[in-house]
Amino acid sequence: MIRLIVADDDPFIRESLKLILNMEPDLEVVDACSDGEQAWQAVGRQEAVDAVLMDIRMPGCDGVEGTRRIKRDYPHVSVLILTTFDDDEYIIEALRAGASGYLLKNLPPERIAQGLRTVCEGNLLIHPDIAKKLASLIGPPPSANASVSRPNSVSLSSYGLTDGEQAIVRKIADGLSNKEIAQELFLSEGTVKNYVTSILGKLNLRDRTQIAIFYWKNRQFDESRSRADRAADVEPLRPAMASRKEPRV
Repeated sequence: MIRLIVADDDPFIRESLKLILNMEPDLEVVDACSDGEQAWQAVGRQEAVDAVLMDIRMPGCDGVEGTRRIKRDYPHVSVLILTTFDDDEYIIEALRAGASGYLLKNLPPERIAQGLRTVCEGNLLIHPDIAKKLASLIGPPPSANASVSRPNSVSLSSYGLTDGEQAIVRKIADGLSNKEIAQELFLSEGTVKNYVTSILGKLNLRDRTQIAIFYWKNRQFDESRSRADRAADVEPLRPAMASRKEPRV
């Protein structure tokens, strides 16, 4: 049973979500709140909370600050952001604060329920475009390994990742769940989980969100370096072309 808290400033939406989600046999809404601070307090008050379904824009303490407080004090609790619009900046701030992903409110109830199950399994719900923006706004995750902490690393293999682990990293960056990765790579779900654990250990990262950010930062650097290399290859030819004299007839 997944025990969860719903936080939304609209009482109609809040109570509707509570009613709908409680109809799922594996979900139980143990509390409903009107802002991020109440959600944070509810996590501390209730026993064994697994997840918070958090509206991103609420008066007082919004979803970003609520997420930040919850992940600071209760890092085991998954936070799934719920929004009525694709507000990139708010979503990015929430992900930076530790949210496991986001969904739009206009999705059917079964999609929201499945999203909660996904994040509670330790998976990530994030569009690749949002991961790219997030990677460009923040630095690399802290690491005890100096070679891992540098943003200018260009090869996943240079971090000690095997070919299989690199494939898993790419799939996570594309937003796939463990089950989807297992299906695409013809692996068991347990094997994928073992891969993820190994990747987190090798890279000294905290969660799947950081794996996605790590991948996109490396990919962005690779693309920048490739453009620079192409420019360097062309540049030496320019003086020779400019100094070439027309043949005499």
